Amino acid sequence: MNAPQDKRKALGRGLDSLLPAARGIQPAVPGHAISGHANPQPAGELVRDLPVELIDRNPYQTRTHFDDLALNELADSIKVSGVIQPITVRQNAGRFQLITGERRWLASQRAGKPTVPAIVRQVSNEQAMEITIIENLQREDLNPVEQARAYERLARDFSLTQEQMAQRTGKDRSSVSNFLRLLKLPGEILTLVESAQLSFGHAKALMGMGVDSPEAILTLAKRAVQLSMSVRQVEGCVYNLTHPEPAAPKAERVLDPNVREAEQQLQRSLGLRVQIQDKHGKGKIVLEYKSLEDFDRVLEALTATK
Repeated sequence: MNAPQDKRKALGRGLDSLLPAARGIQPAVPGHAISGHANPQPAGELVRDLPVELIDRNPYQTRTHFDDLALNELADSIKVSGVIQPITVRQNAGRFQLITGERRWLASQRAGKPTVPAIVRQVSNEQAMEITIIENLQREDLNPVEQARAYERLARDFSLTQEQMAQRTGKDRSSVSNFLRLLKLPGEILTLVESAQLSFGHAKALMGMGVDSPEAILTLAKRAVQLSMSVRQVEGCVYNLTHPEPAAPKAERVLDPNVREAEQQLQRSLGLRVQIQDKHGKGKIVLEYKSLEDFDRVLEALTATK
């Protein structure tokens, strides 16, 4: 019964000893030691030049998008100053597998560097996965969906609670919870968030509609993109949709025949229920719409130019 908890404790201790603040002598690996390295490593850590073609990508990488412009800028910097902070790898069937530093490795290749400074560590598959996920989350350069999937993987593969994930990554528990809730939104909305057409703030506002009305959520999300709506505007729409006004008791309306005829004309033209409230030549026209499609159609009709 205590096996999962013991496993988590073991992973936690392993992670503490393997992150950059770690200590301990690492086994020698093929390559050339770097002297006078710009970013001194903790005592006992051996930094070596490894051929870039002997290094494989990290299969546990949670980041799915690398900004091309940022990679080019990093490559330009590496051409001038070299790689300031070494990557970390582990030995794998005569080759090396990335643990952290994938951007530096990719940028080194773009810079035409035949080697990259690296620290080789002995870690298990589970430790490599946990280090990769937590290191990425601590850097805060994942998009919101990537962060959400990283937390989901920590929960699924390591049975970590939201509180434990918050402690490991230095985040608030509420932030972890919000990221996990994000994954309950329809896939099309997650795509809009990944492509930065909607912000995490927009997504959190859309969560307020619940998970039982995916079509309505998607309709509002697309409308928010089309109209460049602010987060506050989306929050207002969500509130109106989830808190409809109670129907007022119907009172007998006494209308002038001309006002009634005007109401009927507008209703036929717009396809909506229309009320004209007139008092001695002053008043207002009320249009009642039942869906966002109705609203968009009326808005288009009222703003159309001749």
